[in-house]
Amino acid sequence: MKNVFVEKFGGASVNTAEAVRNVASILRKEKKKRVVVFSAMGKTTNAIEDVVNEFCRTGNLEESLVDRVREFHLNIFDSLLKNDEKRKEILEIIDGLALAIKENRDEPYDKLYDSTVVFGEILSLKIISAYFSSIGLEHRAVDSRKIIKTNDNYRSAEPLWNESNEKIRELIIKELEDCNTIITQGFMAGGPNGVSTTLGREGSDFSAAIIAYCLDAQSLTIWKDVDGLLNADPKHFNKTVKFETIPFREAIELSYYGASIIHPKTIKPLENKDIPLYVKSFLNPSEKGTIICKCKEIDPLMPSYIFKDNQILLSLTPKDFSFIAENNLSEIFGLFSRVGIRINLMQNSALSFSLCFDQVNPKILKQILRELSINYKVKYNKGLRLITIRHFDDESISKLI
Repeated sequence: MKNVFVEKFGGASVNTAEAVRNVASILRKEKKKRVVVFSAMGKTTNAIEDVVNEFCRTGNLEESLVDRVREFHLNIFDSLLKNDEKRKEILEIIDGLALAIKENRDEPYDKLYDSTVVFGEILSLKIISAYFSSIGLEHRAVDSRKIIKTNDNYRSAEPLWNESNEKIRELIIKELEDCNTIITQGFMAGGPNGVSTTLGREGSDFSAAIIAYCLDAQSLTIWKDVDGLLNADPKHFNKTVKFETIPFREAIELSYYGASIIHPKTIKPLENKDIPLYVKSFLNPSEKGTIICKCKEIDPLMPSYIFKDNQILLSLTPKDFSFIAENNLSEIFGLFSRVGIRINLMQNSALSFSLCFDQVNPKILKQILRELSINYKVKYNKGLRLITIRHFDDESISKLI
């Protein structure tokens, strides 16, 4: 449907009552058929992770951590509208969060995680929908678990494209016949037998791309707290430059190396159907932003600096001092594939192999160290920063050092 637009608002865009009002004002400025994808509010995903991890560590549900989630969402809700019935629904959802943890206590960690952390997106959509209704912003809310279907690879589920395409076209197109604005959640999806799955951290971008792909959308717009795609994180650099246009392939490279502005899996489905991606600021919605499309060159062409924090560096040496050969690498890669970890950087010499990856659950790290220690001397460091310079030159390297 070339007359349908897809838009996605992340957690920072709906982290306060005033932010939610701002989103409503943005959506009201243009009359068009669209599907709007929302993330959990603010840092809710992190807050629910704390609840899950503390439960796994102690076997008890820490009520004070649940209270933080409750108070945060009730503060936003109470600042937006007065509706006792809807407020009661919010409280029931939060009660469901605690119940989901208890019901899935014997499940593997990844399944427990997915069944619980999705409550952030569920709460977000419930509050936003209630507010939109209160101000007369016509819309329909659709649970994303009904339209995006995945396998059971919990915490990094892969979409079932044919099934998702069927559901998205069946449910979304039907709703768009009667209503111009459909709202749904990012990040979460529906796995086998109706269980909740997630598409990986920051997976709301990917959710929006899946929907855009299946609808043959006119475009996808991702609303951020920056004016577009920058050559560096303004948290680390005083002076940054906004890219005007970026080819799809360049965006894939930047996201692969860790540019946090876009989820790594977002670009490919858009490129396959030549659907342009706009990165715009919800703080300055009139600004043009950055366009990612089938252009030939990045504009302007200049170095990009990418920082990935909370990295683990692992260095291995065979105990028998044999060379690092194909069989060693196969064994190492097999282990990392089995536990679901992507390697960000690797380097090998005749007698050693080093690799860098994102910080993981302590239980998974212990498993990695235990299995590798059978045949290797293992050293590791935590809390490191991985720095990548794309399109580097001598000046950019010396400046950074």
